[in-house]
Amino acid sequence: MQIYLDYSATTPTRPEAITTMQQVLTQQWGNPSSLHMWGQRSATLVEKARIQVADLINTVPESIIFTSGGTEADNMAIMGVALCYGKPQHIIISSVEHFAISEPARVLENWGWQVTRLPVDRQGRLDPQELQAALQPNTVLVSIIYGQSEVGTLQPIAELGNICRDRGVLFHTDAVQVVGRLPIDLQKLPVDLLSLSSHKIYGPQGVGALYVRQGVKLVPLLSGGGQEMKLRSGTQAVAAIAGFGVAAELANEEIATETSRLSRLRDRFFAHMVDNPYVIFTGDRLYRLPHHVSFCIVPPEVEMPKGNNQVTGKTLVRQLNLAGIGISTGSACHSGKIAPSPILLAMGYTKEHAIRGVRFTLGRETTEADIDWTAIVLKQILTRLMPNVNSQKFYCISL
Repeated sequence: MQIYLDYSATTPTRPEAITTMQQVLTQQWGNPSSLHMWGQRSATLVEKARIQVADLINTVPESIIFTSGGTEADNMAIMGVALCYGKPQHIIISSVEHFAISEPARVLENWGWQVTRLPVDRQGRLDPQELQAALQPNTVLVSIIYGQSEVGTLQPIAELGNICRDRGVLFHTDAVQVVGRLPIDLQKLPVDLLSLSSHKIYGPQGVGALYVRQGVKLVPLLSGGGQEMKLRSGTQAVAAIAGFGVAAELANEEIATETSRLSRLRDRFFAHMVDNPYVIFTGDRLYRLPHHVSFCIVPPEVEMPKGNNQVTGKTLVRQLNLAGIGISTGSACHSGKIAPSPILLAMGYTKEHAIRGVRFTLGRETTEADIDWTAIVLKQILTRLMPNVNSQKFYCISL
């Protein structure tokens, strides 16, 4: 029995998207910039996909810029705004951003820009008053992640966006984990820039998009032929874009029922683990991605049996993989060393906690039976890894 529970990392490409891509690759392979019929057939496919993606987030097609994925979309937002200025200014991000935001911000810092990283609470949620207080006369951009991929917490994006709009500051959100899982209406949501990715919504890898509110100026990162509204030069990956469009259309049709179903499965998993003495739930239980469960194993306050003090999130990933269950860890491995998760550290967890974070993310193929079996296997593994620990010394927090 194999159970995939790492849908936040990537999703399997839908058969409908694969069929469309195969057709494009074999029959409609023209360069969309060409004026002849081969090119114009491809150009039509690109524009159809642009409409499909725009419909998913309720915006106009002209505001969708296709990219190679969420990372490029994030970089285009951050650096595209920054390059509009001749001298360093001030930007604001949160302390729980994806590397696709935090790394460009670090680059800007090296260029002399001032970067403010807003703190979050124990649940990973940002206080809008912190943003209000951090804004300066030279603040040109705020970028706050919508749904945190590691701990599942949703940020108050509408409130944050309204604060920025009132102050005339551009507002970007990385919505890669949210698009297709929760409804997004950009006719109402006060954001100027929004990143999304195909392979998080059952489309192909290697393609994404940046929503750019009409009237927002960006300097393109690539110079060339001026494709994608002159913001992203280079011949478009027509097959991937077409597959992205199909996935977006299907996600739009299914979002209401699928969001509800995933939320029920998520809560079922939480219910299985709520009394387990070996876990501490992470992230906000109320403001949370519908498909996301995360926790830390083994609080450091407990004295572990001799030889077991190196049980980490990575250990649990490997053990579950041997049982045919795929999950991911929040901590990173660099040169063979386990590094604590910067997200958990930012949320106030100790280094000992922060190397023991794991996440389970659910998807279209996940069933109640999958959840029940995973919980059984997980409990057995935790008991085996810590067999002699007095469970009365453990504690569990349900957030």
